Amino acid sequence: MKERFIEGALFLSALFSIFVTLGIIAVLFFETFGFFKEVSIIDFLTDTQWTPLFAEKHFGILPLFTGTFLTTLIAISVALPVGLISAIYLSEYASERIRTVVKPLLEVLAAVPTVVYGYFALLFVTPLLQKVIPDLAGFNALSPGIVMGVMIIPIVSSLSEDAMHAVPMGLREGAYALGATRLQVATRVVVPAAFSGIAASFILGISRAVGETMILAIAAGQQPRLTLNPLVPLETVTAYIVQVSLGDTPTGTIEYKTIFAVGISLFVVTFVLNMISYWLRQKFREVYE
Repeated sequence: MKERFIEGALFLSALFSIFVTLGIIAVLFFETFGFFKEVSIIDFLTDTQWTPLFAEKHFGILPLFTGTFLTTLIAISVALPVGLISAIYLSEYASERIRTVVKPLLEVLAAVPTVVYGYFALLFVTPLLQKVIPDLAGFNALSPGIVMGVMIIPIVSSLSEDAMHAVPMGLREGAYALGATRLQVATRVVVPAAFSGIAASFILGISRAVGETMILAIAAGQQPRLTLNPLVPLETVTAYIVQVSLGDTPTGTIEYKTIFAVGISLFVVTFVLNMISYWLRQKFREVYE
C-alpha cells in the first residue's frame, strides 16, 4: 500500500507538469485565435512593420523577430566560444581543487537577477562601447547582446563541462598512449565524445537568449524596426510583451491580444529549439554508444 501511494504521488506530479503545459498552450491558443479573427496570419508573418499601438496599425512580427534573433546571435557569439573554452579548461586542464572553486564561482553569474544585467548593459557597457564606436546609440542591440552572452556563459560552460567530465578516462588514456598531446586529446577525443551534451548546452543557451526579457527591455530600446544593424535601438518579442503588459492597454482589445499572438510565436520557436536539442542529444548518444 505504501509503495502504491508513493508511485501514485510520483505519477500525479509528472501529470501535473503536463497539465500545466497544456494549460499554457490552451490560453495562448484561444487568445491567439481571437487575434487572427481580426488580423490576417499572412500579414502577421510577412508585414515589415509592427505598430499595433499606433493610429495606423500594422501587425507584422518580422521586426520583433529580427531584433530577437540579432541580439541572440550577438549573445551566442560571446557565450558559445567562451563557455566551451572554459569547459575544456575545467575538464582537461584544471586540477580538482581549482575546479571545485572556479566552477561554483562561474555559476554565480547565473544567479544574478537579469534586471541587474540590464542596468549593467545600459549604464556601464554602452558608455564603454561608445568610446570605441561613436555612432552607437544610447539604446542598441550590441550592448545587451554582449551582456546577455555573459549571462549565458554559465549555462554553456557548466553543462558542457559535465558532459566532458563524464567521458570515460580510458578514451583519454588510449589517446595519450598513441602520443597525443593534451590539447589533441581535449579537442579530438573528449569534445567529440561529449558532443551530445555540448550541443544540448548550446541549444539551451540559445533558447535562454531567445526568451530573455529584462536586459533587452532596459537596454535595447523599444523601437521595432526591420534591421540587422546592432548599433541602433530595436525591440524584441519579449520586450514588446513587457511593454503591453504594463497595464496601459485595455483588456480584450486587438492591441492586448497581440501579446498572445507574439507569445505563442515565441513558444513555438523555443519549443523547436528544445526539440532540436533533444534530437541532437539522442543522435550523438547513439553514435558514441
